[in-house]
Amino acid sequence: MSWQQYVDEHLMCDIDGNTLTSAAIIGHDGSVWAQSATFPQFTAEEVAAIMKDFDEPGSLAPTGLFLGGTKYMVIQGEPGAVIRGKKGSGGVTIKKTSQALIIGVYDEPLTPGQCNMIVERLVALVFKVEDLSGSKCEVEVFCTL
Repeated sequence: MSWQQYVDEHLMCDIDGNTLTSAAIIGHDGSVWAQSATFPQFTAEEVAAIMKDFDEPGSLAPTGLFLGGTKYMVIQGEPGAVIRGKKGSGGVTIKKTSQALIIGVYDEPLTPGQCNMIVERLVALVFKVEDLSGSKCEVEVFCTL
């Protein structure tokens, strides 16, 4: 399966008649692996600031998270692993893996929790996870909730 198929079939999937507004898989260097047609044009500086916040949690809080020129207020996330942003009735979830950033952008009626679940499920599907014994395993996840 190509990276584009993961975006199209897993990130932009239908959840109760709704989808993410846009989504992308981006390398840590800012290279686009795949993106939805509606994903905003972002800058290298925006990706660098996001990567810095993963290394130095809280660095985006004073200025906000910018993606495609849109400013999001940074809200609770998981330091070093997930950044979440809010703007009006929508927001963004960014999950860092060892190789890429998985980004989901949403607006109502999709909820923040649904966006988080979509992004986290793709990470579990595509990137290997370790079980409690430390051995590697693949997790198969389906889009329907």
